Amino acid sequence: MTIPRTRLLAAAATIAAAVPLLGAGPAAATKSCTPGAYPGDGYFTSLKVTGISCAGGRDVERGHYRCRTRHGIKGKCSSFSGYHCTEVRQAIATEYNARVTCKKGSRKVVFTYQQNT
Repeated sequence: MTIPRTRLLAAAATIAAAVPLLGAGPAAATKSCTPGAYPGDGYFTSLKVTGISCAGGRDVERGHYRCRTRHGIKGKCSSFSGYHCTEVRQAIATEYNARVTCKKGSRKVVFTYQQNT
């Protein structure tokens, strides 16, 4: 039994198109991690990462803290080390709580912290 050449070429094209899909899994999952130790007077209270390790997420927490505090205790940081960050704060007289989202390419780090004033 011989297989026509056109059928062989069609089968080869189908296989070649499917090969890149074999390594493609679902989108990177978000995972919850243990927050790092807060370097100042406060606490990191939660940490979630996507496309980066928990240790890498803790590095981003500390990097954001260093960038932010260069501008004073109530300073803000919108970018550092290629990460672009947004921060939402709620404040009272003695402290504020913040949620920070930092992104760099497909990497995303979301953490919360409480800073005493």
